[in-house]
Amino acid sequence: MPIYTKGGDKGSTSLYDGTRVRKDSLRVDTYGTFDELNANVSLADKFCVKAENKAILQKIEYKMFFLQGEIATQTAGKFNANSRVITDDDVTMLEQVIDRYTAELPKVTSFILPGASLAGAQLHICRTVCRRAERMFVRFSTDVEVRPVLERYVNRLSDFFYIMARSEDYEYQVNELTDQVMKRYAQAVGR
Repeated sequence: MPIYTKGGDKGSTSLYDGTRVRKDSLRVDTYGTFDELNANVSLADKFCVKAENKAILQKIEYKMFFLQGEIATQTAGKFNANSRVITDDDVTMLEQVIDRYTAELPKVTSFILPGASLAGAQLHICRTVCRRAERMFVRFSTDVEVRPVLERYVNRLSDFFYIMARSEDYEYQVNELTDQVMKRYAQAVGR
C-alpha cells in the first residue's frame, strides 16, 4: 500500500478530525513547525552525553505528538476524547527541570555562544525553532480558542531547551577538562 493518498495534490490536507484545510493555513504551519521542532529534538537526544537528558528529551518527543495533534484538530473534543493531552503536570515537569538545572549549573553572567558541544548546539537549534513555533502558536491562538495549558506549555519549552543546552555544554566541558587532566597526568608519570 503506498504512503501517498493524492488527497493533497490540489493544496489541501486532512486534519486529525478529517476536516480538509489548505496546506498553507496557519494551523498547518503551526503544527508543522512543532513537527520540525520534534525532529530536531530527536536529533538532539542522539547527541546528548548525559543519560538523564536523553530520557527527558524522549519524554518531550512524545508530548510534542499530543501538542501537534491538538493543534491539528479543528474540533478539539474529537482529539481530547481519543488521545492523551498536555496537562498542568507537563508544565510542572518542565518547570522542575528548569529550576533544578538552573540551581545546579554555574551562574550565567553574560551572553553565551549557542553550543560548546554537538548536543548543546542542537538544543539551541531546538530553542530557536521552538521560539518560531511559539510565535506561530500565539498568532494561531488569536483566531482559534486553545486550552490555556497549551499556552503555558509552549511558553516554557524554549526555556527548557535553553537549560538543557547549558546542561549538555557543561557536561561536555567537564569531560574535556577531565580528559586533559588525565592526559597530563599520564604524561607526567610516563605512561
